[in-house]
Amino acid sequence: MIPIIIAFITGVIGPVLVIYIKNKLDNSKPKPDIVLDALKVGEQITNKIEAIREDFKADRVWIIQFHNGGHFYPTGKSIAKFSMLYETVGSGANSIQTSFQNIPVNLFSRSINQLLDRDAIEIPDFKDESIATYGLKYVAEESGCRSGYLFSIKNIDDKFIGIMGIDYTRKKTKLDSEDCAHLRIHANIIGGALMNHLGK
Repeated sequence: MIPIIIAFITGVIGPVLVIYIKNKLDNSKPKPDIVLDALKVGEQITNKIEAIREDFKADRVWIIQFHNGGHFYPTGKSIAKFSMLYETVGSGANSIQTSFQNIPVNLFSRSINQLLDRDAIEIPDFKDESIATYGLKYVAEESGCRSGYLFSIKNIDDKFIGIMGIDYTRKKTKLDSEDCAHLRIHANIIGGALMNHLGK
């Protein structure tokens, strides 16, 4: 009889007790609040691009992030898209954020490939025919952008996760190489903040 009792305790009660204790410990850990986390990172990124807009006297600064926007029929393969998730606009400039939601990346393949290869696109004057605009001229006309600077946002593994854009709408503005180097650093910092949030 004793061997049966021992077998019952080790075979049934032991595993049930282990599962019970594990569940109790898991439930005692605070669960992350995804809304609160999103609001915190949103405020952090918005403050950062607002400071960039002021420091570089820009009219608009925005952040685009790549995401999965659905699936192709019939294969079920993911559709790569991007959305403008953050934007700050100065007085006299229009917001363009709502116009750039769930956009398939292939619509901007020339500019995105350029950013993937070179990390930056510098267009001090969209009307200057000698400057390559990588298919962005019509977007500039629609948004009233006279000068634009785009910088790739990459994660620590050098994966392309987004784009930071600096727009000048009131007057053409040529940023020098030092300014562009500083903006690349800002894009890297934003990439770190975004990946820290996404990694949670």
